Amino acid sequence: MKKTILSVAILGSLLSAQAFALDFSGYVRSGLGASADGGGTQGGDEFNKTKLGRLGNEFDTYSEIGLGQELFNQDGRSMYFDSMFEMSSSGNLESEGTSNDSANFGIKQANIQAKGYITALPDAVVWAGKRFYQRHDLHIIDTKYWNISGYGVGIENMKLKTGAISAAVIRADNALSTWDDEGNETSFGDLNTYYLDLRYAGFSPWEGAWTEFGLDYAMVNPTDDQEALTEDFKNGLMLTAELSQSFAIGWNKTALQFMDKGLAQNAISQGGGWYDIWSGDVSDAKGYRLINTGEVKFADNFIFHHVLTYGRAEDHGDWLDSEELLSFVARPTYLWSEFNKTMLELGYFSQEKTWDGGSVEKSGGTKVTLAHALATGESFYARPEIRFFVTYVKDNEQDNTFNGDSNDTINYGVQVEAWW
Repeated sequence: MKKTILSVAILGSLLSAQAFALDFSGYVRSGLGASADGGGTQGGDEFNKTKLGRLGNEFDTYSEIGLGQELFNQDGRSMYFDSMFEMSSSGNLESEGTSNDSANFGIKQANIQAKGYITALPDAVVWAGKRFYQRHDLHIIDTKYWNISGYGVGIENMKLKTGAISAAVIRADNALSTWDDEGNETSFGDLNTYYLDLRYAGFSPWEGAWTEFGLDYAMVNPTDDQEALTEDFKNGLMLTAELSQSFAIGWNKTALQFMDKGLAQNAISQGGGWYDIWSGDVSDAKGYRLINTGEVKFADNFIFHHVLTYGRAEDHGDWLDSEELLSFVARPTYLWSEFNKTMLELGYFSQEKTWDGGSVEKSGGTKVTLAHALATGESFYARPEIRFFVTYVKDNEQDNTFNGDSNDTINYGVQVEAWW
């Protein structure tokens, strides 16, 4: 109820100003799915979406509605209000609502961005509040590999002769709990964690190329009651370097990342910078990740998009020696016209976890999706889009993943996706 009142209040204040100045943005996905083995698909039925690809492998309803407006502009100075509301649902009820926890609503962004207040840096933006902060994503696996978002304050776009610098302090807390010998959970509240985020972007080493470099330092800030529980949670570091290249028929990006302490887990979880407080002792953990993604237009009517991720983490939990992940997803697309396209998405992943005693746990999977889309343009990222799909997924290591007695299944359905 409080969230609803706050949302209405914010919306009302925006609409009370000049209506034509309101910026409206958003994202939505939703659809209908069923299994060839019987039953319907819903949120939670996805099989390793961030490793095998999202096309024909996501069944939830998710939406973000962004509302923003410039609230002040005078003498070269401006203040911009940015907000975003989110709704997510497993998609299993016709009359879903928060009263029965079938749908969840939240405020994802609420911040003010000020420009022109630093005379020496006229293009710099000072911001404060809650924000999605310069996130870097891999769309076809629905993963943000560089994502330090939350409540914070910062200065971005401090232009140099070449490129620009951004700096921020962002808070991202996690619930800290323990379990006794009988399995009872005891909560110790949120473990406060601050991130120092420093980025440099815009340097072009040669024609058609651009780079970005970043340093993220996670500082764990426990209360006195949490001190004894957090002795294995040391301040962590994440370094990111990216090189992108555009060429006549497409583009390509390669990213390298190093993480340690509680950030090492991101290398093998497809995470973007979250601090791990659930795996035990992470004081000696280290992680490494290589990402390559790109798009090639081989002909006027044929586009090929791919994402490759390889990650390795060492000593990232109690009794864990190392863990490796290899994931590859490709989506070739045939354009019948500007408004119709057929897509084939192929996904594969293999993951191995090695324990200190030498035993090895393996997981892996394969996915093949065939889909036809009613589109709004030839671009790979053109949206809205309505997709009719059939998907085959297989667990390469387990025999009872689907319906408790099979290692593979076929799903089919229709999905919509839009952003604006």
